[in-house]
Amino acid sequence: METYTILEYESFTREQDINHNSFKLLPKATFDKLKQFIIESKSFGDVDGLDIMSISHKKHIGEVITAKNYVGLIVLNDGTIIEILPKIANADESDTKRILLNMLRTLVELPFKTLSTANLDMAKLPLLEVFISMFIKEVDSLVKKGLKSEYLTYQANETALKGKLLFNNHLKYNFVHKERFFVEYHPYNINRAENKLIKTTLQYLYRLCRNAQNKKALVNLLNLFDDIDISKNIDVDFSNCSNTRDMRIYEQTLKWARIFLKGNSFTNLQGTHLATALLFPMEKLFESYVAEKLSNALNCTKFTVSAQDNSYYLFNKAFSLRPDIVIQDKESSKTIVMDTKWKKISKSLFNNGISQSDMYQMYAYGKKYNTQKTVLLYPQNPDNATDIEFDSYDAKEDFANVEVHIRILDLLDENCVDKIVKDEIIFC
Repeated sequence: METYTILEYESFTREQDINHNSFKLLPKATFDKLKQFIIESKSFGDVDGLDIMSISHKKHIGEVITAKNYVGLIVLNDGTIIEILPKIANADESDTKRILLNMLRTLVELPFKTLSTANLDMAKLPLLEVFISMFIKEVDSLVKKGLKSEYLTYQANETALKGKLLFNNHLKYNFVHKERFFVEYHPYNINRAENKLIKTTLQYLYRLCRNAQNKKALVNLLNLFDDIDISKNIDVDFSNCSNTRDMRIYEQTLKWARIFLKGNSFTNLQGTHLATALLFPMEKLFESYVAEKLSNALNCTKFTVSAQDNSYYLFNKAFSLRPDIVIQDKESSKTIVMDTKWKKISKSLFNNGISQSDMYQMYAYGKKYNTQKTVLLYPQNPDNATDIEFDSYDAKEDFANVEVHIRILDLLDENCVDKIVKDEIIFC
């Protein structure tokens, strides 16, 4: 079982090894399985395999598979792992993983909050091993707090009378066997749905895991779950999970179980060649990361920060305006609207690569939110344009002046968002 790592917009080849950083060679069998996954995989949502990676043919190279802007990992059913990392300017693989993990930590709906990059070795591990390590920590914490039991209902033909005799079934099955009793009883048992799902996940990850430390930890935990059954139907067991107050200690662990057993990330792909896929759109990660960094950098008593604000519509409710980030000064009510764009802008591109639709969008935000200043945030790249400012003005309108500031974030700089706060907000 091998791990093959690729960056956004890089390509895999199967015909030949190309001496170019943007092309990585895959064994033919692996390439064909990945291709079939892309063609066949379907999602319950709007995403399918062709949204994740594209298939094309290049002259003198042959067939290639190119990553798009989803990052994460694809685990094929033979155990092969395809790891897709974000393309971050001037970052080596360790830095790239560290930044990706920090971005994942900001996703509220998924259980990455406890991801830690303080351990330098963590960013050197394959992504799958990082995720396995996080699940192990959650299960270990749960075990220390104590696994929950519940009263379970069992019906069985027993040799001793216990619980309640089910008379009709007793007559049906024991007309000849007078020594038996068909009964229903309710033992207080640890073999409940939540624990079955956790054990099933531990066994599943043991098969995928290659890191010796993780593997040893999985074995130790499986020994503690020895009296618990494997889930025979994960969908039924997930539906039977309790959400009572005393079961909240299971919440994060079961979120991880859903990720591994059902592929619950931002995609829910299925296919004959797929074991699991944990994939995340970079636009969403970048937006979430910047929004949390801004919230942490700003004084919460002076400013409010809203992500995906839906206060206004363009014409009617059928055309909603949802800026990524809206910042408001509580005292003066001054507002700044920000949008994050995981796109490449460059001095060599027309209008620096800033799309006309994005500028229309920022103008609409400025008008609806009655704010002069709007900000577009882009990631740093080696050929970045510098910070730019646009100003619109029409004397015929009472309020037509809308500034659009283009700002570049160097993600290798931990304080890059703090600088935006200082330049664009505090002294606006």
